[in-house]
Amino acid sequence: MSKSDDSSIFWNRVARRYEKMAVRNPASYEATLGHVRAHLRPEYQVLEFGCGTGSTALLLAPSVGHYIASDTSAEMIAIAREKQAQAAIENVVFHVSHMGGDSLPMEPLDAVLAFNVLHLLPERQAVIAEVFRRLRPGGLFISKTPCLGGRYRVLQPLVGALRLLGKAPKLAFLKTVSLQQEISDAGFKIIEHGDYPSRPPSRFIVAKKGIR
Repeated sequence: MSKSDDSSIFWNRVARRYEKMAVRNPASYEATLGHVRAHLRPEYQVLEFGCGTGSTALLLAPSVGHYIASDTSAEMIAIAREKQAQAAIENVVFHVSHMGGDSLPMEPLDAVLAFNVLHLLPERQAVIAEVFRRLRPGGLFISKTPCLGGRYRVLQPLVGALRLLGKAPKLAFLKTVSLQQEISDAGFKIIEHGDYPSRPPSRFIVAKKGIR
């Protein structure tokens, strides 16, 4: 997440409760993992930002050489490290950091992953630009993002009420088309996309870094 994003206060508070929640759509989650793994290689150096409690990182790490996972929430990362110790997966390093933070690697990465986080970022376009800079030429930006623009914007008052009660974070109601345009505008070529699930759409995007 970006430096100016103070939502870590919310996520620190709800982290333990969040960890106990079941995956809402297991079939879509498994489909997403399958699509991601198809683009990973054993030699890849990978960064995931907004990793939460690390469940996805620990499932994907065996597919790559080295996996760095970060989140701005210290409590989320504490849980992730607990899970890593239980799983005995050694090629993952968890960091408390925002995208662009000094604790994250500066060398070019093979892939950057972002799951269920882009709609939560107050400086989303700046973060996408930072992802572009961090990737080697031909590197991949793989993301999945709930897109609640269009017909699902009717949920906005409900989300606003939940925010006032401290039960929801601030989020953007994105449209799939506008999200893909932002990624393309940053210099990426989108090579795969789909919705997992389709209603409401959670947009899966694989974007490749070209030479600008």
